[in-house]
Amino acid sequence: MTEKLHIIPHQHKIDRVFRERLNGHKSQTLWFTGLSGSGKSTLANLVEQALADKGIRTYLLDGDNIRTGLNKDLDFSSKGRIENIRRISEVAKLMNDAGLVVLTAFISPFAGDRLQAREILGYAFVEIHVDCPVEVCESRDVKGLYQKARKGLISNFTGIDSPFEIPENPELRVSTHLQNIEVCTNNIIDFIIPRIHTNE
Repeated sequence: MTEKLHIIPHQHKIDRVFRERLNGHKSQTLWFTGLSGSGKSTLANLVEQALADKGIRTYLLDGDNIRTGLNKDLDFSSKGRIENIRRISEVAKLMNDAGLVVLTAFISPFAGDRLQAREILGYAFVEIHVDCPVEVCESRDVKGLYQKARKGLISNFTGIDSPFEIPENPELRVSTHLQNIEVCTNNIIDFIIPRIHTNE
């Protein structure tokens, strides 16, 4: 506790507002949440490509990629998942400060963790629920994870032996089992462009 008293954040002359002005758009974090196989990473990739085509500066944080680097020391226990989301939120916050539109593709199954992310990111947080029933996600199962979870080879697997708490009031909900990926992508783009547009 005593050591933290000596930590005094600096106020730099170049701030988020200045960087946003340089970029020509506001920063945001598009937080894609949903079951494994719901289409989070696919959607995040397509949305990032569409934003980049419009000259929007972006960065995509993907669950598997982050766990092979920054968060490779974390397991999939409740404690590990909470810390995983906390770190991602702090990284996204730094990137928002840099003026970027950040896209995150994480299951983030617990409402409390997503609330913490919202509190860390503040104005920038946009929760996008990629809605898809577990039976449809399991039928896709390109990684074979559901099958392994059913056999007991993977524990704490969301949708099998660990719950997914459905977002009650996300900024946007897209249903990948009812609409094709192109329609879902366009819905997200149509929603986000007005939020990041600047009149300057």
